[in-house]
Amino acid sequence: MPTLTMLDTALDVDAEGFLQNPEQWNESLAAEIARENGIPELTERHWMVVRYMRDRYLTTGAAPSIRSLGKESGVDIKELYKLFPKGPAKLAAKIGGIPKPKGCI
Repeated sequence: MPTLTMLDTALDVDAEGFLQNPEQWNESLAAEIARENGIPELTERHWMVVRYMRDRYLTTGAAPSIRSLGKESGVDIKELYKLFPKGPAKLAAKIGGIPKPKGCI
């Protein structure tokens, strides 16, 4: 399993850079992952989505699909794509420190 060092912490990640251990996540790390993925600053709307993704994953063991993310997070799909270009569910999961959602390429 590859490791990545961010904020002086060694992290277990998969080949695409997704954390393999959600317990290694914190909000400072989320901000760093966001910057590295083209989001210079996480707004309250970003945090709403990221926290929803984490909560859903930690309670069910699965990340939500883009469809349920748009219906249940409080942020519609059009805004999700503005907040998280290049795939909202995938990028929000990465920033949230959870594995890539099933069905994301």
